[in-house]
Amino acid sequence: MQNHKAIMKPALRLSALLLLGAGLSACAPAQSGSGVTKAVKGVEFSSTPAPKTDDELVSTYTKSVAKVTYSDGTSKDFPLSYDVLFKNTDMTNTVKGQKYAAGQLFDVNMNPIKDLNGDPVIAETADGTSFLNVQGKPFLVNHWEYDNILANGQEAYKVENWYSRMPMTMNVSGLRQGANGKLSVGDQTSVDFSTVGGGWIFCAGGPTPWGTHMGGEEDYDLYFVPGEKSYTTTAAGLKSMTEVYFKGTKVANPYDYGYPMEVAVKPDGGYDVTKHYEMGRGTWELARFAPDGRTAVYGDDGAYSGVFMFVGDKVNDPKAGGTLYAAKWNQTSDQAGGAANISWVRLGHGTYDEIKALRDKGVTLGDIFLTSLSDPGDKSYVPVRAGSAQTIWLKLKPGMEQAAAFFETRRYAAYLGATTEFTKGEGVTFNDANKKMYMAISYVQSSMKAEEGVPADDIKLPENKAGATLTFDLASGVKDSKGNPINSAYVATKTYVEPALLGKMLPAADEQGNTADINTIANTDNLFYSEAMRTLFIGEDSGNHVNNYLWAYNVDTKKLSRILSVAAGAESTGLSVVENFGGYSYITSNNQHQGDWISSQPKEFTAHLEDVVKAKWGANKYGVPNYKLENSVGYLGGMPAVK
Repeated sequence: MQNHKAIMKPALRLSALLLLGAGLSACAPAQSGSGVTKAVKGVEFSSTPAPKTDDELVSTYTKSVAKVTYSDGTSKDFPLSYDVLFKNTDMTNTVKGQKYAAGQLFDVNMNPIKDLNGDPVIAETADGTSFLNVQGKPFLVNHWEYDNILANGQEAYKVENWYSRMPMTMNVSGLRQGANGKLSVGDQTSVDFSTVGGGWIFCAGGPTPWGTHMGGEEDYDLYFVPGEKSYTTTAAGLKSMTEVYFKGTKVANPYDYGYPMEVAVKPDGGYDVTKHYEMGRGTWELARFAPDGRTAVYGDDGAYSGVFMFVGDKVNDPKAGGTLYAAKWNQTSDQAGGAANISWVRLGHGTYDEIKALRDKGVTLGDIFLTSLSDPGDKSYVPVRAGSAQTIWLKLKPGMEQAAAFFETRRYAAYLGATTEFTKGEGVTFNDANKKMYMAISYVQSSMKAEEGVPADDIKLPENKAGATLTFDLASGVKDSKGNPINSAYVATKTYVEPALLGKMLPAADEQGNTADINTIANTDNLFYSEAMRTLFIGEDSGNHVNNYLWAYNVDTKKLSRILSVAAGAESTGLSVVENFGGYSYITSNNQHQGDWISSQPKEFTAHLEDVVKAKWGANKYGVPNYKLENSVGYLGGMPAVK
């Protein structure tokens, strides 16, 4: 980890520790709201109706009630509320003694980035979030995923002489908790990633079992072979990092990006940052660790993606080294979202020091593989589709197995016969008590359908553009595809889709333009499981719903409840659950890119919404609705502790 001196004042000490619980009992003692500690038997959420009024359509809100049942048979209702901690444009951020907007982006010297018009570049995409207890002090770490819209309303990638992507950052915020449980932000700063070469597309993230934040660095813009159709996107991304972040003082290396990123906050507000090279490189939505502190499974975003697992050698210490595996889908059914048995292909073993040393040597793709964009007529080359629909022929160079496993993780998985046919792998979470794992597949399409004339066709499912959440059964004593034991009790062995977790497309769009049933989950994205509530929480990122939703799915009763409606055009991000934070529980949920209307909306309806948001939210000096440029980091509150 790289050390940074403390730059924030200590946050206000809470009267109780923040306990982030994997493996918490649903019968643990909790505050009933009257100061009397009772044992909680269960939690049930009522469903927020789908938005109908203009104000509901353009707002993020809840009308749900949490019914908490205690072991003595009594119960109490707790109305939920949605509270905003801060917006991306709020001047809550302090860097080098200066105040900035929370979403302000910075270069390698932590100087603020400005656009061609001299306006600050402020990200409008709040994403992954962790509440952390650091020796009794509460902190929040949140991501900024990308910046797409300039202050004058122009889309960045369409502006001549500007850049399609920006170097990204995270915030570390000290939190305060009021007597009623309401949270507020104390001292806040942007994280300095200069010691690890900067950050690229920070997507989802969450707390580790050892109390740090682990986020995904989703580098799909930097993942292609020279000459491949998408290589122009790679070149543009590297140009941005070189010119905007490094200011031309260093040329960006594609093998610097695409790793799980850890932020360990210190009690004085300082932090350490680590890029976990030993966990492999890909388009990671996030890397979620199981309660054992050793086993992590990744959401791998994009088409022709995979399911990957890291098994560490030591508990709560991935830098000490571990083994990478990739899943093989052995399909048993194409019905109801599909089902399969899962086997695991071993990719390789490495420590942080070993893989960083390889990176420091300047290893390139050409050092690892011989590549061809057409069939070379040489059977020693293996055709793969990994990351795109274009077939590439690969031949591993002698002695480059470890470099292939950790720098070209997805391609090497395909090379060894693992399945790289998933689409839009997103959130991952673990249900420890039942030894289940859940993974979001936002869209079941393209590479997940039956195909002819492709290098591999393991997954053959009917298209479902509303996606699905996969359930995996976990086990110990599992062996890899070559018969070697996998040293984990959290290894997926088979997968299927529970009926309530399968998206449902409509035969035709409704009057608002929804193309998927608004009473079912569409395009599942963020996932978080609460052991104490026995509930799987699911956030949407849908191009099929006008308003995205946050859902609560009780794994025992199978009840699905809509508990948050997100402003039209925005996605629900930053999902996590805090089961006891100073006597209260919280469900974090951010929203980003509101006003990004779905294409199926009728033109008249979209024009009406534009008028509504302009009237409600106002506009900046360029006449751009603030609604387009703002997004919120917030949470659902109002519940007592459930642990």
